[in-house]
Amino acid sequence: MAAELNPAGQKRRGQLRWLWLALGVIVVDLGTKAWFTAILTYGEPVPVLSFFNFTLLHNTGAAFSFLAGEAGWQRWFFVGLAAVVSVVLVRWLATLKANETWMAVAIALILGGAIGNVYDRVVHGYVVDFLHFYWNSYHFPAFNLADTAITIGAIMMVVDMFRKPSETAQP
Repeated sequence: MAAELNPAGQKRRGQLRWLWLALGVIVVDLGTKAWFTAILTYGEPVPVLSFFNFTLLHNTGAAFSFLAGEAGWQRWFFVGLAAVVSVVLVRWLATLKANETWMAVAIALILGGAIGNVYDRVVHGYVVDFLHFYWNSYHFPAFNLADTAITIGAIMMVVDMFRKPSETAQP
C-alpha cells in the first residue's frame, strides 16, 4: 500500500504537529514537580482550600499506588510499559487524518503525561505527587499534572467514541 500524499504531493505525516503539546505537558509537569519538591516538606500537607492540600509524596507504584508495596521490580516494569505505550501513541498520532484533531490532542496529552511520569521513575525511582484532594475523612490519592493530562486525554478518547458514529455500524 502506497503512502498517503497531501495535495502538494508530499507524504502525509498525520497529526505529528501535536507533539508540541506533549512536550509542553512534559515541561510543565517536570517543572511543577521540581518546584514543589523544593518548597514542600515530604508528607506535610500545606492547606490551600477546605478540600485541597499541596502534599509532597513519592509513588513507587502506578495509579492509586498500585503495586507500590512490591520489592522494586515494578519500577522497570512501568518504565518498559510506558516506553511501549509511548511508541504506540506516536505511531497512532502519525496515522491520524487531518480532521482528527480531537483524538490527536487526546493522544498528545496522554503521551506527555506518560513521559513525564516515566522520567520520574527512571531518575528518582518513584513518581512525585503533590496535588491532594479530600472530603471529610475521605482522601483521594495524591497525583500530579502528568496524571491530570493522562486522565483528560483518556476522557477525551472516550468522548470521541461517542462523538462520531462507528464506521462498522454503517449499512
